[in-house]
Amino acid sequence: MFLQILLSLTLTSVGMSLPARADERAAPQIREEIWALPLPTPILAYLVRPIEIGPFPLVIMNHGVSLDPRERSFFPLIEFRDAALWLARRGYMVVAPLRPGYGAGALDIPERGIYSLFLSNIGNCANPNFRDPGLAIATLDNWIIDFMAGQKLIVPNDVVVVGQSGGGWGAIALSSLNPPAVRAMIVFAGGRGGHLEGKPNNNCAPDKLVEATGEFGRTSRIPMLWIYSQNDTFFGPRLSKRMYEAFTAAGGNAEYHLLPAFGSDGHFMVDSRDATQIWTPLVSEFLDKHRR
Repeated sequence: MFLQILLSLTLTSVGMSLPARADERAAPQIREEIWALPLPTPILAYLVRPIEIGPFPLVIMNHGVSLDPRERSFFPLIEFRDAALWLARRGYMVVAPLRPGYGAGALDIPERGIYSLFLSNIGNCANPNFRDPGLAIATLDNWIIDFMAGQKLIVPNDVVVVGQSGGGWGAIALSSLNPPAVRAMIVFAGGRGGHLEGKPNNNCAPDKLVEATGEFGRTSRIPMLWIYSQNDTFFGPRLSKRMYEAFTAAGGNAEYHLLPAFGSDGHFMVDSRDATQIWTPLVSEFLDKHRR
């Protein structure tokens, strides 16, 4: 039995341990767990779900990218916790995978010839490869969908994919493959190549990024919601609008929302509990509109 071979560490039954707000009192009780998923590349994943017996519609939440091996080694196992809890209270099973090369898997000791598996390098900015790192995340998402469906833990063909920053870029890449199980996708501040040399508002080959976005749009037909903010220092309004225009002009199916400035850098809006009330109305409307 799969559940017997999982590393399944129950963190808390959130519905019972956290006081519910007035608008959540009718929501299901939920629980948070850490699972080890035996995929072709085994990974850990944060999982939150209603405590009732499923199956449930699935949400996959993809985290961002760090090019610094030391930063990746300290990468949190749980990101977007408040967003994940909000989705679970709407009846979804949320799986947030920790990709290879992050957290405990970020073991890099070059002097000993030890390198972790890292699938997000875009290469030199003179000729960056934006496409393949996005498709690597898309491959992982497809593995998760197939695995969860095979275990009969999810409702077939009722999957939503969410991603932030580099994880949002992975969602855009996945949309170009049109996996039949996925009904909708949500991108928060998606893109690659931001903060070149660690500098805000300094991007690696933005024209190439726009071009790659258009390439994904040529075959993408899954409804998408793109959310950016005015003070995003990775993908500012001008660049995100160019990406959106290239994507939809090529045939991609997306709606774009530029939200007001949030905090010191709106790029991380989805990580903040305070921002939940800002983006959830957009996401609620979008998910309700694209039900199967």
